[in-house]
Amino acid sequence: MAAASESPLVAAIRTLGFTNGVLYLLGRVLQKMSRGHCRLIRYYLVAQPVPAVCVPVCKPSDKDRVSVARGSDAVTAFFPRPPYVIAGRFARQHTCLVATSKDDFSGFLWYANDFYEEDEVHCRFVIDQPTEGVWDYDVHVEPRFRLGRTFARLWDAANMRLSEQGIKWSFSRISAFNSQSLQSHKRMGLQVLAGLTFICLGPLQIMFSSCSPFINMSWNALGRPVIRVKTKH
Repeated sequence: MAAASESPLVAAIRTLGFTNGVLYLLGRVLQKMSRGHCRLIRYYLVAQPVPAVCVPVCKPSDKDRVSVARGSDAVTAFFPRPPYVIAGRFARQHTCLVATSKDDFSGFLWYANDFYEEDEVHCRFVIDQPTEGVWDYDVHVEPRFRLGRTFARLWDAANMRLSEQGIKWSFSRISAFNSQSLQSHKRMGLQVLAGLTFICLGPLQIMFSSCSPFINMSWNALGRPVIRVKTKH
């Protein structure tokens, strides 16, 4: 915990580092002053290796299971996302791994092949070698299961399934302001590929990136950046 006398800037820098700490506070100020019309969003584009031989972290359990969900499954009614969002994901043939505990919904993990259309900003991520990589997103664990092993079970199931398909990498973007998520993925061998900063001023979006196209300006979805995703090696 930060000391009571510690300023927000010092606390942010201590937690996130100098650059991310300053950008985080700048984003907060912009959003407050514009009443939500202006946002500053920063991601790390990352790659997580899929083990060629998957050794599960968790022991098999009769009460805690992970399976591939279908759009018609009853469990989807408990997904904490709007129904039209879930329907759209299934329509795009994205894969949903759903975790249950004693038949109660406990979490899910989604991944897409070929490309992923970002929904927080206007950006498309395209897998450079789709036979070797997927895009994982929206890994969610219900609050009452977050102290358990649901997160680990979801990744066990994902790695097992992807390994059997010959997939070598799972790509994703992580908020540079979410230090907890970054640390969790680093323990699984995360490789940081690039940093991306988006400044959204109403319908105008400006992107600065350490990978191609480096700088991009778009209006709503018109002219949105397309980023080809591949590992450094």
